[in-house]
Amino acid sequence: MEPLTHFLTGACLGRAGLNRKTALATATVTLAAEAPDLDVFSRLHGTVFGFAHHRGFTHSFLGLFLVSAFVVAFMYCIWRLRGRKVKDPNLPPRWGLLFGFAYLAGLTHILLDFTNNYGVRPFWPFSERWYSWDIVFIVDPIILVLLLSGLVLPGLFSLVNEEIGVRQKAPHGRLAATMALCGVVVLWGVRDYEHRRAVGALEARTYEGIDPMRASAFPTWWNPTQWNGVVETKNFFALMLVDSLAPEVDPGGEMVVRYKPEETPVTLAAKRTYLGRVYLDWAKYPLTETEKLENGGYIVRFQDLRFASPSQTGRRVLGASVELDSNLKEVGEFMGLGGRLAPEGRRESPHGGP
Repeated sequence: MEPLTHFLTGACLGRAGLNRKTALATATVTLAAEAPDLDVFSRLHGTVFGFAHHRGFTHSFLGLFLVSAFVVAFMYCIWRLRGRKVKDPNLPPRWGLLFGFAYLAGLTHILLDFTNNYGVRPFWPFSERWYSWDIVFIVDPIILVLLLSGLVLPGLFSLVNEEIGVRQKAPHGRLAATMALCGVVVLWGVRDYEHRRAVGALEARTYEGIDPMRASAFPTWWNPTQWNGVVETKNFFALMLVDSLAPEVDPGGEMVVRYKPEETPVTLAAKRTYLGRVYLDWAKYPLTETEKLENGGYIVRFQDLRFASPSQTGRRVLGASVELDSNLKEVGEFMGLGGRLAPEGRRESPHGGP
């Protein structure tokens, strides 16, 4: 998820009761909820290196111990620089407890990232396998509204209480923050149900008379009930939109067919490169396109179809490119949105007709 959702989740965790256990709890868990994204600094070594290490060590159960320790150490330094001051002198910092809270906040980061279709590797370095729930887009307005409401509404009620002379002895906002977090969990349940309906609709039909080998549905950014469906058969991939709220869930409308390219020495050489191995380890529905250059070399472009929308023919999202010379030796590699698009294929109905 994007950083704001992580920060708000951490803040709600603090307000939900952790701030009653130790000083500095809310600030600590708010920072710790976003801290796993410190791996963004790996991009300083290049986009390919950054891609290979994104959602790796810092997003794993083991790596969270180091990340949590870093956050608590940072908070300790701030506390010392502020002259060891806290709002409530009767509630001093409990550093061991703060470490546990920081680890808990880090777990929420992994969980939130697991809900979208990019995925996480929580068992790194023991396993490089990616896991994803595929139910929430990277930016979800409903989740943001829930979390913001859980933090803002208690402050408004607090202002009203001050106006009428009512004093609050304990930190306010516990109920609202708890309800906000519970609301996010309920939303996940609804999205999971809709997601299963969409996948079931894709698996229930044939494509050009062929049963699907596998099918997936991925969230769209514009509508939480519409999904980008991807179906794999032996010879091609089929992309279509699925409306999970329709009375009869049906991937109707136009379907985009992307044929699987023939495996050649060029594509095999590109897949053996560092970027090729990393990309194929991460991608769920990888597709390659090969372009021969005037100098005799080649450019092999990688795309993951879970980030391809049948309704959009613009830039490739999260694509990659490997350049090879005439002897199939790697010349360069590129990770990003650039490069010419692979052919979008022909458009058909999902039933195989024109």
